[in-house]
Amino acid sequence: MSMIEITNDKTNSFLERREITCNFKALGGKLKQNEAVDMITKECKLDGKTVLAINMKPQTGRPNISATFYVYDDEKLARKQVNPVIFERLDRKKAKAEEAKAEAPAEEAKAEAPAEEAKAEAPAEEAKAEAPAEEAKAEEK
Repeated sequence: MSMIEITNDKTNSFLERREITCNFKALGGKLKQNEAVDMITKECKLDGKTVLAINMKPQTGRPNISATFYVYDDEKLARKQVNPVIFERLDRKKAKAEEAKAEAPAEEAKAEAPAEEAKAEAPAEEAKAEAPAEEAKAEEK
């Protein structure tokens, strides 16, 4: 049983887009727009197309979400028809995701470098610790 129930799927030939209305069951308060777009893309096999979440509303008293998506073949056409604020938000989210991906390898490299330095310092510290111990043994004799 799928968590997505498509209630309306029509092609708007005048605006050259596909309009999908669906219900997400048991995801109220947990579903984000990007996740919903990914789920619809996989469910309807819309790879390579521009999918926009236009409206997502929770149903009162139920853990369900009613959503409307527009599917465009061409992103340029979508940018002409849809409010530019939506694309500004999407572009900001993409930029943050790219920055996070770029920072993750840099952080891993930084984490590895101190670990290597600590390993290099550890034998030097052991040698220093052994030297005073040997001097103390020599004094006791």
